Amino acid sequence: MFGIPGKAAVTLTPSAAKQIAKLMARDGSQGLRIGVRKGGCAGMEYTMDYVSEVNPLDEVVEQDGARVLIAPMAQMFLIGTEIDYEVSLLESGFKFRNPNVIDSCGCGESVKFEEAPARL
Repeated sequence: MFGIPGKAAVTLTPSAAKQIAKLMARDGSQGLRIGVRKGGCAGMEYTMDYVSEVNPLDEVVEQDGARVLIAPMAQMFLIGTEIDYEVSLLESGFKFRNPNVIDSCGCGESVKFEEAPARL
């Protein structure tokens, strides 16, 4: 819907692709749908859900056995995002490196996007 022809809307690091493929195999899902919703101290939060059916309006990104589906309303916010999976001593989880984010909260759980200019 909002993609650039010939270029994936989001990219996955090898560790993210490996983790998503592992989750898909474990749960028998068709992939992980990512999106955004209002919430958090910065205004918006990322969402991730297992997918049993692909929505024809989803943007589908497949890489190294992993499938990510981008919800239609989130596509314009996620273009150019790199998704990583990081493991540290205290936590592990997906990290979004999104060039569209202009601010985020201290814990990194919520983000703020630049507001679109008003239409004339």
